[in-house]
Amino acid sequence: MSSSFTFKILAKDKKSNARLGRLTTPHGPIVTPAFVPVGTLASVKGIAPQDLKEMGAQIVLSNTYHLHLRPGEDVIAKMGGLAKFMSWDGPTMTDSGGYQVFSLGVAQKKVVMKDHNGRKLNKFSSSVFLNKADSVPLLSAITKTTEDKQKRKIKSALIEDDGVWFYSHLNGDKEWFDSEKSIAIQEKLGADLIVAFDDHESPLWDHETTKLSLERTSRWALSSIKAHKRKDQLMYGIVHGGRFDDLRKFSAAFTNKNFDAVSIGGSYSSKEVLFQMVSACVPYFDEEKPRHLLGIGEIEDVFESVSRGMDFFDCVAPTRRARHGSLFISPKNGGRRENNFVFHISNNKFKTDPEPIDPGCVCFVCQNFTRAYLHHLFAGNELLAYQLATYHNLFFITSLMSKIREAIGNESFHLLKSAWLRQ
Repeated sequence: MSSSFTFKILAKDKKSNARLGRLTTPHGPIVTPAFVPVGTLASVKGIAPQDLKEMGAQIVLSNTYHLHLRPGEDVIAKMGGLAKFMSWDGPTMTDSGGYQVFSLGVAQKKVVMKDHNGRKLNKFSSSVFLNKADSVPLLSAITKTTEDKQKRKIKSALIEDDGVWFYSHLNGDKEWFDSEKSIAIQEKLGADLIVAFDDHESPLWDHETTKLSLERTSRWALSSIKAHKRKDQLMYGIVHGGRFDDLRKFSAAFTNKNFDAVSIGGSYSSKEVLFQMVSACVPYFDEEKPRHLLGIGEIEDVFESVSRGMDFFDCVAPTRRARHGSLFISPKNGGRRENNFVFHISNNKFKTDPEPIDPGCVCFVCQNFTRAYLHHLFAGNELLAYQLATYHNLFFITSLMSKIREAIGNESFHLLKSAWLRQ
């Protein structure tokens, strides 16, 4: 790890693998465990940077793929880098763009692989379903995504050994992403934390197909290291391997050996598989390295993953839920793992409800507005609805992370986890 970064463990929980830490960066420290709000286009939807700072957010994550397409990394570099461009004076992070290259380019459609019978496979081929139970929850979303891309006539992406050809979802222009391109873009964007370029696996793949993808990710990881020149950026390697313990353990050891910061990525068929994979990977990570669970941020997921030793989390769930009127509530107000700690403000019973979103919450929204008012705003599609809902949801998850850190520090994390998950 370069001298621009240090990661120190401040306390450890005696009843789990939870840990309290501090990562120092060129733009300030981050106390962990920490939730990272997602600002895909250098903007956290519905909320201003000063509001993020006010509620205690420590870092913002933006997306390399999207910023490359618009406005372009050269524009952002000319404006002084990502943090200055978005008027955020704290640490920033960019992902590799790999997930978007595959998902928005429908790369799944053109992956030429064959099963043991010689039949061609793609990432979501029915012939690689692990079992019916695994496939059913995912099929409708996958089919809809593919249909949407076909309706918009977006050409499929094509994976090669050293990178991916894809077509911009904005204008259809043909683009190439590989490790060198991803890292070069991230260096121009100038975030404190960046991510190595990786292949995107499917939870429906069999062991052999997942292994081929993991081998590709491992090659691209080494190429990312070779391409990375800036010393004021900390690069995360990504663990893959699907649901297979042996592949995950291999990838965890490989990533830990080659990177100063480690992350877990990929796709999972269930929460049980997610938690199993985190448990399998953590023993292979050095204590002094920060650990990021990419794309995960539901309340249950955070508690379970913190208890297993993870430090960072990012997810669009709080902001996306907010824009659909799905608002976080604490256990004392009806929040539980079965309802994902949310209620839906559009429900007619809230039309005359004088209570705040989450009674007892000290955020600006709960201190000043009623459920009845939020119900009215959403019913009328008022823009203020999305702003207030987003503020509350982000404050909620940010405040919860603060409580988790405090609990780890005073050896009461197990009590906090039990109170929230009712174990």
